Amino acid sequence: MQFWKMNGAGNDFIILNNLRENIPEDRFPALARRLCDRRRSIGADGLMAVDRPTIDADFRMLFFNSDGSVGEMCGNGARCICRYGHDNGLAGEVQRVQTTAGPITGRRVDRRRYQVRLNDPTVVELDCPVEVDGERWPCAYLELGSPGLPHAVVPVPGLRDWPEEKLFRLGEKLCHHPAFPKGANVNFYDVQPDGTIWERTFERGVEGFTHACGTGTGCVAAALTLRGERDGRDVRVQMTGGELAIDVRTEGGRVTELTLTGPTNVVAKGEITDEELP
Repeated sequence: MQFWKMNGAGNDFIILNNLRENIPEDRFPALARRLCDRRRSIGADGLMAVDRPTIDADFRMLFFNSDGSVGEMCGNGARCICRYGHDNGLAGEVQRVQTTAGPITGRRVDRRRYQVRLNDPTVVELDCPVEVDGERWPCAYLELGSPGLPHAVVPVPGLRDWPEEKLFRLGEKLCHHPAFPKGANVNFYDVQPDGTIWERTFERGVEGFTHACGTGTGCVAAALTLRGERDGRDVRVQMTGGELAIDVRTEGGRVTELTLTGPTNVVAKGEITDEELP
């Protein structure tokens, strides 16, 4: 199998062209668990495949988390697969992509920067506090697309100084909290004194922190904009893997457009020869 290894702000993926490979869809969960293993295989946060669309789109994006679970959508993954589609002649300067959560549109900004219009929020609860180990945490809950990709947005003062193990335990408990029946990507954020937004995301399906989360960053910016804490224009968010920019358009107290812009990086192209593939 031929593959590309890409990352978007440090959020990394393996991409396969299933238009050529013709892998049965039920094989992908086991394939993702194997290929995303950072010790025994290539290693990544997720596995993506380009496949034939079933709607009016350039191609279909299949996304699987590193634990083999299906992901409804992935913002950084979408930006990477939009570049893959453009660079491989599957789409032009604008890319129309079918995802499990609904169709999205990508746009080539320049050789490495890509922009995607994320799925619209279908669930928005700005005041959804959650209790963990007797402590009450303020929280917003948003889902993007349908079926909705779930996100918990949690302010944590002094986030950058939190011990990694302590933050991991909190992220794990929130991710699988009974308040979120589908589980949730947990997006911790802190607005620092200079106005900079710092974010860490504990991702459902990865079961750990990733260097960036595009849909999560979109949800953080959307929540801040709906609360009147940002005007929604070019909201810059810093995370371990770099910076992402979000534009939020609202009308009548609801989000009407959510756009994610950031870098992509083609790390490697090659052939998978793993002799222990299932």
